Amino acid sequence: MNLCPSVVLFLVHLWFFHLSILLFHNSIVTQGIFAYTAGVKGMCNIKKLLSILLIGGAVCVRAEIPAESFNHLKEAVRYLSETYPDEYPAVWLRAVNDSDPRRMNPEEFTQLSRRALSANPLLTRYPIIYVERNQYHNDHHNTATLFQPGEINAGSYDTRGKLKALSLPGGDIVFSSTREPKYCMCNRHIMCNLFRMEADGANIHQIGKSTLFEGHSSLTPDGRILYSRWEYVDRNFGDAQSLWLCNPDGTQHIIYWGNNTSSPGGVLNAHIIPGTDLCLAVLAACHDKPWGALAIIDRNKGVDGKESVLRTWPAEYRERISTTTWEDYDTPGDIRLKYEDPWPLDEHFFLAARMLGSGTETGIVLVDTFGNEVILHQNAPGCYDPMPAAPRPMPPARPTARDFESTTGKFYVQNVYIGTHMKGVEPGAVKYLRVVESPEKRSFGTWNDGWFGQGEEAPAMNWHSFENKRILGTVPVEDDGSAYFEVPANRFVYFQLLDKDGMMIQSMRSGTIIQPGETQGCVGCHENRVGAVPPAATQPKAVKRAPDTLKGWYGKPRNFNYLKEVQPVFTKNCAGCHDVEQPAGEKLILAADKSIPFNASYTDLWRTGAIKAIGAGPAAIQEPYSWGSHASKIVEKIRNHHNNVNLTPEEFDRVVTWIDINAVYYPDYDNAYPDSLCGRSPISFGQRNRLQELTGIRISNNHRDRQAAQVYFDRPEKSPILKNLDKDSPEYKEALDIIQSGKDQLAQRPRADMDGFVPWAKHQRAEEKYQARAQEEARVYQAIREGKKVYDPGVK
Repeated sequence: MNLCPSVVLFLVHLWFFHLSILLFHNSIVTQGIFAYTAGVKGMCNIKKLLSILLIGGAVCVRAEIPAESFNHLKEAVRYLSETYPDEYPAVWLRAVNDSDPRRMNPEEFTQLSRRALSANPLLTRYPIIYVERNQYHNDHHNTATLFQPGEINAGSYDTRGKLKALSLPGGDIVFSSTREPKYCMCNRHIMCNLFRMEADGANIHQIGKSTLFEGHSSLTPDGRILYSRWEYVDRNFGDAQSLWLCNPDGTQHIIYWGNNTSSPGGVLNAHIIPGTDLCLAVLAACHDKPWGALAIIDRNKGVDGKESVLRTWPAEYRERISTTTWEDYDTPGDIRLKYEDPWPLDEHFFLAARMLGSGTETGIVLVDTFGNEVILHQNAPGCYDPMPAAPRPMPPARPTARDFESTTGKFYVQNVYIGTHMKGVEPGAVKYLRVVESPEKRSFGTWNDGWFGQGEEAPAMNWHSFENKRILGTVPVEDDGSAYFEVPANRFVYFQLLDKDGMMIQSMRSGTIIQPGETQGCVGCHENRVGAVPPAATQPKAVKRAPDTLKGWYGKPRNFNYLKEVQPVFTKNCAGCHDVEQPAGEKLILAADKSIPFNASYTDLWRTGAIKAIGAGPAAIQEPYSWGSHASKIVEKIRNHHNNVNLTPEEFDRVVTWIDINAVYYPDYDNAYPDSLCGRSPISFGQRNRLQELTGIRISNNHRDRQAAQVYFDRPEKSPILKNLDKDSPEYKEALDIIQSGKDQLAQRPRADMDGFVPWAKHQRAEEKYQARAQEEARVYQAIREGKKVYDPGVK
């Protein structure tokens, strides 16, 4: 008999997922099957026994073992012997010290490393739980792992899946769910938010409200939730997936790391490393499975960029981390052996799933900071989510800072002039703070209705960005830079600083959430989150009084509609000259005609550069005054009274406000023309194709073509697409008839930028589902207020 570690494998079926457990022990291998029940209560029926093959007595060609690799092993074994003198077998320290790397072949070194490192007491004290399943199918984003029946990727589900439950100080469970339906703005996949429930499944309620994805949650030693959030406000989709923190009651959502890092695209599966302030996470590509490089992050060194990433596996990936590159969010996709599901055992040793080099199959690896990496276990189709079935110290319980009675929360700002990106903003310049809501996408179109802004919008929403906007109102900013105000709870909102003319100076490009009854504050705008906070000389003026209520914007809050809110200003003051067949129209069209997918003036303002909106811009925080109304040519023309045009204060405010909320167009993601060009066209694809054949002009569905509006549904005969046709020709008449039919269709079935719009039946059903969820949330709130319990239908 030989002394060696053995591995006992259990298979356990828990609910709907396939769970496996690895037990690592130093024991004598004998014939037969082990029975082990002490480690995990009630887990038995051993599936099989795996023993490690020993190398011995074979003659082989020896390759030199690098001295650096052998030193990494010696350093790790020495650390284990000194740290766990009563638990770590001394035989492995002697074996390593007595070995001569010059007399070992690579296989012998690999086996010695595996045996010596797998004897780590952090592995042998408790079983290692892992999930055995197939790798996820290729899909569009790393978040496309939510296989809800009825959604577009439900057919991709071919694993037995898993359920990860997060145990809190209060005994409640935090999890991610698609139960409030919302969709990826740059595609069509269903997304999820964080929810909380009691241990018996009662009182499920939402604690996250961002517009896309909240997942991969873990519990921190101080009792907070560390999670991955994907959301984008006025920025590109690919690099907007970062780490955030919140309290278990959903209050105080704050950035942890990576929100303004452009490469990698995503940061997933993060865990605080025991006994440290460091974080272990996966740096992932946007367009890939949820795997990539392994990284240790030190937030104390900054909330973005390479400087705060202490180490990566593979080591060379650290040089790919950037805050300045553009659309470089898929760099982890180039990594040959990608990591997934990391679990820190202590500050030096980490478990993870890792590719084995053959297809997508993964095995369980042990990685350490000394430079070692060994495969502990592998079996098809793949091994994921390794973690010890071990107790952890109970984090402190955090007091609840919200209630279930209120409908609002409060924000305060100590001094808006304090911040990392407020250069050139003179004290006293900021007069108002505007609160804007970025609503979720509650429906999507068909596979054929994409408009390509920075990514694919389905249907078209804006020239370049993805969101619609809802202005909730403005509040005053005191002369000391402070503000204190009340905001509706459970909304995804962001703030803008305005000058005396109501023009934007600086804008958030990420959202925040306030829970009912919560008070949340910040030092300044784009504050340094890890540096020293400048003390306030006196108590900020704004907090000495009751919070301000939001002053609305020309009526009740509503989704912004360019055609209704802004176009009338141009129609009244500008379109007489800036129209087709007019000299000024050769430079800029400001006519109202509806086209595909937007209208004529909106298209020209964007494509000619007359406005400087950020669109779906870069990850980096922008400097004040660098975009928006202050930087837009058309606003300069208006302020200089171009052609003796004088706008009223309201007209001026409507134009600059539209530009400052990023020059959006449609108020709704719902549409009335499914399966049409960009999801907004009243003419069919067949009619579009025929119109292109007749005119020789292609109608674009991509902003990069910078094409002017080609069809005018308000005035078909003025359509630029007809300009090369003889008006007496049959081709002209047929083409005109096609455009006229679109005008007639819009009269019968208005689209989303028009009065009388009625969504497609599928979108009506989606809205009914969303409202049903809102009613369920209200039912839970009432139960919690009354000290009762309610459950999902059919649960109890």
